[in-house]
Amino acid sequence: MTHAYLPERALIRIGGSDAEAFLHSLITTDVEGLPEGEARPGALLTPQGKILFDFLIWRDAGGFLLETDATQRDGLLKRLAMYKLRAAVEISAEAEDGVTVFWDGEGGGIIDGRFARAGLALTRQRGKHGDSGPEAYDALRISAGIAHSGSDFTLQDAFPHDVLIDLNGGLSFRKGCYVGQEVVSRMQHRSTARRRVAIISAESPLPPAGTDLTAGGKPVGTLGTVVGNQGLAIIRIDRVGEAIADGSGVFAGNVPVSAQLPAWTGLSFPTATDEAQA
Repeated sequence: MTHAYLPERALIRIGGSDAEAFLHSLITTDVEGLPEGEARPGALLTPQGKILFDFLIWRDAGGFLLETDATQRDGLLKRLAMYKLRAAVEISAEAEDGVTVFWDGEGGGIIDGRFARAGLALTRQRGKHGDSGPEAYDALRISAGIAHSGSDFTLQDAFPHDVLIDLNGGLSFRKGCYVGQEVVSRMQHRSTARRRVAIISAESPLPPAGTDLTAGGKPVGTLGTVVGNQGLAIIRIDRVGEAIADGSGVFAGNVPVSAQLPAWTGLSFPTATDEAQA
């Protein structure tokens, strides 16, 4: 199976002569540098730097499309309208919901930049193109270390660094101010991010999503999306690094598991030496 229909995805259109400047000064993504034909992740943050809404953004028909979870659409529309003020911007929900994703050379559409950074070719098309369910897509997300809000983390509880937005093209450190920018910039420059997305594996099927993860007897995270013996979790990499170093192990409930940081990120688990030098 090389495609999947995702009915829970919704689209918002942003148009008007001020659309690019409006979004560029509001969300985490470098909107001015967004190329044609590529979707990049983005987020609208709280003033405290946590993710209030997350989405994909791409150029379309002289404006922009935001793809988000349907449960976020109405709230995101209201928040965008609140920031609009007198800008020449038109904000509306698209009539057609749902997105179909294609991989392994199938289909066409917009390149998903998150998967491209993980070395995988995946594209997105609006609407329904086939009847395949999301499980194969979820397995692909797990293998690439790509987290979804709702499934893998809770909105207003995660910083962009926690879900790798700082590494997958969705967080700019070079543009001017946007909501929450001061906090995430401080995290970047001080290297204080301690939670990261990890791929969790076991020799047998994993327990269900929501199961607590522990390392060295300490809580380190919670299982998110699970398919078979692999899943995603946002974990405390410092505590997992300690458990790996001392051999105490990582567990999902009572099930021993291994935790791997996505290879494309270049991240590694910190050691005691790293902590001492920090």
